[in-house]
Amino acid sequence: MTTENRAAGDGAAVLVVQHEEDAGAGLVGERLAATGLRLDVVRAWLGEALPADLREHAGLLVLGGSVNCEDDGAAPWLPRVRDLVREAVAGETPLLGICLGGQIVAHALGGSVTTRTSGAEVGAVPLRGLPAAAHDPVFGGVPEGAPAAQWHWDEVDRLPPGAVPLLTGDDCPHQAFRVGRAAWAVQFHPEVGGDTVAAWAAADGPRLRAEGGDPEGAVTSVRHAEPALRAVWGAVSEAWGTVVLTHAAERAPSNGPGTPVG
Repeated sequence: MTTENRAAGDGAAVLVVQHEEDAGAGLVGERLAATGLRLDVVRAWLGEALPADLREHAGLLVLGGSVNCEDDGAAPWLPRVRDLVREAVAGETPLLGICLGGQIVAHALGGSVTTRTSGAEVGAVPLRGLPAAAHDPVFGGVPEGAPAAQWHWDEVDRLPPGAVPLLTGDDCPHQAFRVGRAAWAVQFHPEVGGDTVAAWAAADGPRLRAEGGDPEGAVTSVRHAEPALRAVWGAVSEAWGTVVLTHAAERAPSNGPGTPVG
């Protein structure tokens, strides 16, 4: 595990599961650090071990990647990630799953994920809020029609039992949802900007073109939307970080009356 102390001091820690080199925490990580959180990043594709439980962490962030969420052969760490997701939900430890991470959340909790028959959804895509989003502590401030960076061939086709849908789109219905009090998942990539999407387009361009897609157009759309992407999803990231900090404060041992300090 690598510890990224991007904020001053040693604040409450978020366990970050990273599945591949070019899919890091990006903007989300920057904004979490700005709230005072510490990021403990496990580079799972390099064989770094995930912790046995979440006792040392106040939040769990599961990032994106190209592997299918059920392909344990290609990504042998996935069963452990699913266990941690279930532990987070059961213990109300704040959880955020991004793209593949969101699919893992859905799959681990009883939903399902499928490969899109229409090919990849890529580029900056406008989203719409659903009724429950208005009062959600993380997504309540997302404006109608906010753009979101997309890059996925798989998608959640059935939400877990009891899940609350928050955001939707014209092409992919389950763009954000909540499970329980403190678990959120998104299909899109709130952490990326144009440079990251350009790198993905360079790698995936032949596949996209073979499907009739336009990788260059996708990159252009994300670059054009980048100021809005940073503003909207940066605020969402900080809102989730506030939930994590609140959870950390609630579970911290307190000094009762008459208890020596120091």
